[in-house]
Amino acid sequence: MSNGAKNIFISHIHEDDDLLQDLKQLLTRNGYEIRDSSIDSSKPNEAQDEAYIKSEILAPRIKWAGTVVVLLSPKTKESKYVEWEIEYAQKEDKRIVGVWAQGAQGTEGPENLEFYADAVVGWQADRVMDAITGKINNWYGPDGVERAPRKIDRYSCK
Repeated sequence: MSNGAKNIFISHIHEDDDLLQDLKQLLTRNGYEIRDSSIDSSKPNEAQDEAYIKSEILAPRIKWAGTVVVLLSPKTKESKYVEWEIEYAQKEDKRIVGVWAQGAQGTEGPENLEFYADAVVGWQADRVMDAITGKINNWYGPDGVERAPRKIDRYSCK
């Protein structure tokens, strides 16, 4: 159960507003208390200027959150805003967690998720909260199988 409310920002594409609500309901139904600062159809923004949206609407909400949760569905990879939100969260030293939507088999995550995510998990409340709190730091595919560790080339500065 909950060890206190967690402040999160759920990065998602507009078409996934229903999934965003489903994810929040999944967590609250399982006894977790979250406060979400993301923008969705229940609290829309009418701004048109991309720079304004990023600096005045999205950035403060990401700064407020302790964790940025990236909702991963088939079209998430196409969103320039999701890519920006992940990169901005990294610059702000936020924990970044990917969550595969149900039925996301065959889906690829955003490029910045590959670089910056702390964990990627499936659609199970306990696993999502364990990823948010740092108890899970592994990557799982949309099929629930743990991804093999990636080899990261290291170079000396000499």
